[in-house]
Amino acid sequence: MTTPGPPRLAVGVVGAGRVGAVLGAALRRAGHHIHGVTAVSDLSRLRAEALLPGVPVRTPTEVADGVDLVLLAVPDDVLPGLVAGLVEVGAVHAGQFVAHPSGRFGIDVLAPAAAVGALPLAIHPVMTFTGTSVDLARLEDCPFGVTAPDAIRPVAEALVVEMGGEPVWVPEDARPLYHAALAFSANYLMTLVTTSLELLADAGVHDPRRLVGPLLGASLDNALRSGDAALTGPVARGDAQTVALHLERISAASPLAADAYRALARLTTDRAVAAGLIDVGAAAGLLHVLGGEGERT
Repeated sequence: MTTPGPPRLAVGVVGAGRVGAVLGAALRRAGHHIHGVTAVSDLSRLRAEALLPGVPVRTPTEVADGVDLVLLAVPDDVLPGLVAGLVEVGAVHAGQFVAHPSGRFGIDVLAPAAAVGALPLAIHPVMTFTGTSVDLARLEDCPFGVTAPDAIRPVAEALVVEMGGEPVWVPEDARPLYHAALAFSANYLMTLVTTSLELLADAGVHDPRRLVGPLLGASLDNALRSGDAALTGPVARGDAQTVALHLERISAASPLAADAYRALARLTTDRAVAAGLIDVGAAAGLLHVLGGEGERT
C-alpha cells in the first residue's frame, strides 16, 4: 500500500514576471495544477508560454477566484493595492492560501486577505532570476525567506521544499532589514563589479572580466569563510596615500564612482579597526584623506 503524498493544490499565478513564471513552473513540477496566469506585456506572455505551456492567460480576478493558492508575484509597490482590489471584488476567500515572493514584505501586506479568512504566506526566494528555465535549476537548495502565522508555517515551508528550496524563517518585523541586507550585497555587488570593469577599461585593460573574475571569486569565498579577517588592500594595511591616489584617479574618471569608493572605504576603515587589522592612528590617517573625522573610530 502506497502512502499518499501531500495534497495537490489548484494554483493561480498573478504576474508572469521573472519570478512569478519560474515559481509557477516549480510548483507545477511539484505536481500542483496551475489554473491560470496573468501576463500583460508581450514579454510576459512569451515567458508564460515558455515556462507554463498550456496554462491559460487570465485576468487577476479570474486567476485568483476559486483556487487553493494564489501567488501574487508583482512589484512591491503594486502588491498592497492588488491585495485590496482582489478582496474588494471577492476573488479571495476564506481558507485560501495567499502568498507572495516579495522580500520587502512579510504577511502584514496580506492583512486585507487575512481579514476575510485567507491564509497569508510570504515566501521570498533569495536568488537573482533571469525568467528562463535556467532558474528552475537554481531553485535547488535555494534559501527562501519565509514568514507566516505559526499555525501554517509548516505549509509555507513545505511549499518551499517542494520547489526545491530551503526555508529560512524571517520574523515579520525583521523583513525590511532582511531585504535591505540582501539588496546591499547582491544588487550593489553588481554595481561595484560593473563600475570596476568600466574603470579598468578606462585604464586600458583589454579584457577586464578575465582580469577580475578570479579575484572576485576568491574575495567572495574569503569573505564568506572568514569575514573581516579576510580584508586585504590599502585600507586593511592603513595605506592612506594609496587611498588618496585612488580617489584622485577615480574622481577624474567618474566622480560618482569616487563617492562610492569614499563611502565604502570609510566603512571598511571602521571594520578594519574592529577586526584588529589597523590601529586608531592608521584609521585617522585614512579618514583624513577620505574627508572623515579621526574620532569616528
